Amino acid sequence: MEGTPAGFPREAVATRLLAASVRTSYDPVVDIDWSAPPVPGAYWMPPQRSSLYGTELWAGLSEEQRIELTKHEVASAASAGLWFETILMQMLIRHYYDADPTSRHAQYALTEVADECRHSIMFGRLIEAMGCPVYRADPFDHLLGRWLKATATGPRMYAAILIAEEILDAFQREAMADESIQPLIRMVSRIHVVEEARHVRFARDELTRQVEAAGPVGLSYARLVIGRAAYSITRRLVNPRAYAAVGIPPAVGVATARSNPHWRATLRWSAQRIADHLTELGLVAGPGRLLWRRAGLLGD
Repeated sequence: MEGTPAGFPREAVATRLLAASVRTSYDPVVDIDWSAPPVPGAYWMPPQRSSLYGTELWAGLSEEQRIELTKHEVASAASAGLWFETILMQMLIRHYYDADPTSRHAQYALTEVADECRHSIMFGRLIEAMGCPVYRADPFDHLLGRWLKATATGPRMYAAILIAEEILDAFQREAMADESIQPLIRMVSRIHVVEEARHVRFARDELTRQVEAAGPVGLSYARLVIGRAAYSITRRLVNPRAYAAVGIPPAVGVATARSNPHWRATLRWSAQRIADHLTELGLVAGPGRLLWRRAGLLGD
């Protein structure tokens, strides 16, 4: 690429991503019509992606309750997205702290932080527009997030970023193309998918470099941290309290979802791309692989 120093492929990737950021970026505060009322009778996510779809609990819900459940499941996923994007931004800032600020790589890291700031505002506005509560992490995951954002480096940092981004991306790519669901969700999904594609490219490129530079001890530790991140991110998608919004006891909803073959298939579908990629890099193995299985992200 013109203007990219020869022999610096990392800089070439960052230069391309910076140019793409100039061409296609959004300000969700002005690019989304937050005042538009919801469409009566429209789901907030494809119903077959609900955690209870296909169960007796689902069959016992009225159509209005099913729609309401999908609204709260979207709010829960948005809350999880906010939680992880806050962690991600702090990890990227730590990465930038030691970087050369004149490099395109460092400048793209800051550009991604700016994107994530807007995404966090967007998810906050989405939860507000839906009239749902913010479904916060439980105390243990909240502390785990503090630890991850303060300590994660190398493969475990970029793999954790990719797990969160690519699982959510699978749901949103489907949602933005589904004209039967709420227009607000389609627009939020479209903005996030377009901008996250750059973030995924950046993280995948950097992860490969970090794996090549890591030693066997570091990789063994990374596999365990990555497995725990996959477990936490997946379990955070549907907060137990979301079920209470339609009169289902949270413990009953959680138990039903975890044993629901439709939901387990959905989780594997959402994680297939990133699970395959991390497996190819040797990052889904050992004790960490058990956590991937417990999260329902790998087949039996």
